[in-house]
Amino acid sequence: MTGRAILVTGFEPYGGRGLNPAHEAMRALDGRNIGGCRVIGRPLPVSLARLPGEIDALLDEHDPDAVISLGLWPGAHAISIERIGVNIADFEIPDNEGAVALDEVLSRDGATALAATLPLRAIEAAMLAAGIPARLSASAGTFLCNACLYSFLDAIARRGRRAPCGFLHVPYAPEQVADLIVAARRDRRIELHQRGDLASMSLDVIVRAVEIAVAETAAALR
Repeated sequence: MTGRAILVTGFEPYGGRGLNPAHEAMRALDGRNIGGCRVIGRPLPVSLARLPGEIDALLDEHDPDAVISLGLWPGAHAISIERIGVNIADFEIPDNEGAVALDEVLSRDGATALAATLPLRAIEAAMLAAGIPARLSASAGTFLCNACLYSFLDAIARRGRRAPCGFLHVPYAPEQVADLIVAARRDRRIELHQRGDLASMSLDVIVRAVEIAVAETAAALR
C-alpha cells in the first residue's frame, strides 16, 4: 500500500491483569486513516527477551513514517506523554515470562538516553484543548514501557531514519479500578481512601487521546 503510515503499538496485559487499555486502544485504531496517514496497530509482548526482535520485525515489515507506542501506568491521572527513554531495564515486577531485570543495559553501545521525537508540545496542547487530562513526563520508568521507547528510538536511528517516535502512558480503564475496589474490600488489605492507584479513564477517551496524538504527528509529517 502507498501513502504514509503510522505504527501504533500496544502492550498485551501483564501483572495478572486481564485487560490492558493500551492494547485495546491500539486495536481500536488499527486500519484507521487519520490525518491522511494509515494506522497500523500491532501488539507488543511484555517480555524483555522478545521485545527487541519484535521491534526490529515491525520496522522491517512496515517501514513506518512514525511510531507511537502505548502502555499502562497504573494509578496515572492523565495521559503521560513521555519525553525520554533511558538505556536501562530495572524491574520491580516480573515480565510475562517471569524475568526480573536488574540494572540491565538495553543497548551495549547505545546512548545513555534518547529523546522522543514526536511533536510532544503540540500533542499535549491538542489533548488539553479537547478536555483530556494530559501532561509531559520526564520518566517512562525502567520497565518494558521505557525499554520499548528507547529500543524503538535506537532501532530507528540505526536504520538512518528520521521517523518521529514516542510513547504514551495511559491510565487504568474504569472496570480495572472497580476490580481493585472489590479486591480491597474483600481482602481488607488497605483502606480505600489510602489507595493511590484508583484513577481511571474511559477507553473511549483513551482512544480519542491516541487519535489526537496520531493526528498531530501526521500534521508534523506534512
